[in-house]
Amino acid sequence: MFAKLQLDSNCFPVVSTFAKTSSPNVGVSVPTKTGKVEPTVKLGEQRTGGTSEAEKVSGFRRSTENQKPGTVFGPELENPDGRQRRTSPNASTSGKRKNLGAKLKKAHTKCSTKWATYGGCIPSILQALDTVKDLDEALRPWEDTLSNKERSIILKEQSSWERAFEIFEWFKSKRCYELNVIHYNIMLRSLGRAKKWSLVESLCREMAVKGIAPINSTYGTLIDVYSKGGLKEKALAWLEKMNQQGMLPDEVTMGIVLQMYKKSGEFQKVEDFFKQWKMDERGDGDSSHDDHSLSLYTYNTLIDTYGKSGQLKEASNIFSEMLTKGIMPTTVTFNTMIHICGNNGHLDEVKSLIQKMQELRCPADTRTYNILISLHTKHDDIDMAAQCLRKMKEEQLEPDLVSYRTLLYAFSIRHMVTEAEDLLSEMDEKGLEIDEYTQSALTRMYIDVGLLEKSWLWFMRFHGTGNMTSECYSATIDAYGERGYISEAEEVFLCSQKNKKLSVLEFNVMIKAYGYVKNFVKACELFDSIESHGVIPDRCSYGSLIQILAGADLAAKAQHYLNKMQEAGLISDCITYCAVISSYAKSGRLDMAKKLYNEMIEFEVKPDVIVYGILINASAEAGNTEEAIGYIDAMRKSGLPGNAVIYNSLIKLYTRVGYLKEAEETYKLLLSSDTGPDVYCSNCMIDLYCEHSMAKQAEEIFRRMKRNGEANEFAYAMMLCMYKRLGRFQEASRVAREMRTLGLLSNLLSYNSVIGLYSLDGRFNDAVATFKEMLDDGGVLPDDFTFKSLGLVLVKCGISKRAVARLEAGLKKDYQSGLQAWLIALCTIVDVEVDCEEDGSH
Repeated sequence: MFAKLQLDSNCFPVVSTFAKTSSPNVGVSVPTKTGKVEPTVKLGEQRTGGTSEAEKVSGFRRSTENQKPGTVFGPELENPDGRQRRTSPNASTSGKRKNLGAKLKKAHTKCSTKWATYGGCIPSILQALDTVKDLDEALRPWEDTLSNKERSIILKEQSSWERAFEIFEWFKSKRCYELNVIHYNIMLRSLGRAKKWSLVESLCREMAVKGIAPINSTYGTLIDVYSKGGLKEKALAWLEKMNQQGMLPDEVTMGIVLQMYKKSGEFQKVEDFFKQWKMDERGDGDSSHDDHSLSLYTYNTLIDTYGKSGQLKEASNIFSEMLTKGIMPTTVTFNTMIHICGNNGHLDEVKSLIQKMQELRCPADTRTYNILISLHTKHDDIDMAAQCLRKMKEEQLEPDLVSYRTLLYAFSIRHMVTEAEDLLSEMDEKGLEIDEYTQSALTRMYIDVGLLEKSWLWFMRFHGTGNMTSECYSATIDAYGERGYISEAEEVFLCSQKNKKLSVLEFNVMIKAYGYVKNFVKACELFDSIESHGVIPDRCSYGSLIQILAGADLAAKAQHYLNKMQEAGLISDCITYCAVISSYAKSGRLDMAKKLYNEMIEFEVKPDVIVYGILINASAEAGNTEEAIGYIDAMRKSGLPGNAVIYNSLIKLYTRVGYLKEAEETYKLLLSSDTGPDVYCSNCMIDLYCEHSMAKQAEEIFRRMKRNGEANEFAYAMMLCMYKRLGRFQEASRVAREMRTLGLLSNLLSYNSVIGLYSLDGRFNDAVATFKEMLDDGGVLPDDFTFKSLGLVLVKCGISKRAVARLEAGLKKDYQSGLQAWLIALCTIVDVEVDCEEDGSH
């Protein structure tokens, strides 16, 4: 059960205002254990903005406490000479600063806002580096006074890895500078983000040679850049190296590892690593009790991970924990929780989260509203979704492409043409690009509502640019084809051809379109022309055409293309064979179906249960019991489990040949299946039990059918016949009454069963009345079984067998006259019989 979210704003210090923001990365104030409110910063800023006291950056003092002395840094790296790091003199050369003034005045006169926040000489240095290419000239005024922190900032603030590396190498060339682990961390991050792996490895070797020991953030940086660069195994190698050094990841490094596992979908590893880290971090081996407060970044990562892995309760628990410990949730946190709750249908929690956002003055951003728009459209509340867009604008937030596309798609599939067009106008005014997915959805909307002209103008708007892809052309062809607008589909196909965008996709959907309108000749002609356009048909091309032809009972034509598909080496499963085998079986060509089955075996294409089901059923229907049983044995030998279709076919077969035991075993399998037996099979079992006079078993099935509302006229008729055969006329009469009450007396079998019952039970009046009802109301013509029962009535009423034989002969001579003679005779005899009964009562 998803825990109800309890947000208590008293957990947080009073904050006067929350500035509006549309960026999920903007820092917010986070209360610490001491009650102070300190700004959180981004991961990268935590790592690179420090001084030589490197571990203060991450907030953990013991980062290298457990590192073994003299250990090798990095896989297979050595430090052969053990040279000590140089220290830099700190001489003052302020006189060198005068030569740069003129050039700086010609450049930008104002530093960026970010540079200005550093204060001191940093803005001027960064301006110089941004203006003057030559490093000697750019840095001459400060060459001898740069501190470790200033060098860190200079390296970090370079927008390109090339410039950063050039400056880094310049620092190294000036042997007066000390380059510490923080400087190397900055360069490892810059080069890693640029995927310059050889340079990253070179710097790692250089650190080892110079005896610069890696710290927590060094390993975190390497794990981060390698995982984000798609080299997860390399990242894991660095994590393993860190473990070998006896170094416990700090929280930031731990967060990087969690992100790596999360992005690769390994959610269980996220949980396992986090729990192990918590135990190692406390050193008591118990993660159940923890007073340590994690960072906002870690909580957000864990909540997102649990949400994506479907662990709703765990996500809720982590969220509650961060609130209890006084960690102020940000817009990112709320967005994640809203997304998790909404996607799992917990709309009450969504409302609660939105309300608490407002109470805590945590501003919604564009992503918040995008999530809400998506949730409302998912739950078919299109008005609320549209209202979210309006609210976004009122809050001075700029809707993005996701906002418009989500709502536009929702309008289009609901055929809300006016609303969709209004939204399109907005997008055009803002210069927002219409993607192909949205374009196709709008095309389909116009087609579905019958606005063909608008649909064509919409298509031409994009076709005219010459930038439409094959995927978009094929989607448009498919939209027209599904609705039977074949001429429009053909026009789109020709447009694609003129723009030289034809691919196998357009051919496939055009073939399918011809199938919709049953133009099988054109479908075949188009397929045959594919290669003349320089396009090679694929599995879908063959499969679509074969399915179309097989479904149209053109089995021989379908087999022709099946053979070509086999020659092309494109058959990897039995789906296309199944279609053609089914087509042959439906038309009664079991010889061809069997031939194709044998061909499958020869080509080592394994039949599935559907193929076997078709063959078993067709053989059973045709009375080929031996062949049907052969297919059953083959299916079992191949290890394929049966299914409801197979079992139903088997019961039909076993009923036909009278195999009661086998039918019973199969029926039990059907009862334990998800679908259960169909009505026909249950009737077959009742029929079998009736034939063997097994009343108890037949009654059990009949009762189950009645409970499920499945008992039909045939089932009632079979039960009546069984009771009649067993001489249980009272039960048979009860079934007959139920049939009349339920209106289940309509076919010849039922009438014959009821008339036969009444004739045997001496209820001659009812027998004749039922016969008249059969002729007058039912409109059902009697057969030999009917007249056999009625003949018994006449004989029992004193009419000679010779007279009955004359009536039967009269039917053959003139059916209408003979039928009238039967009616007269029956009515006369019954009336006499009734009078006699009345006379006897006096």
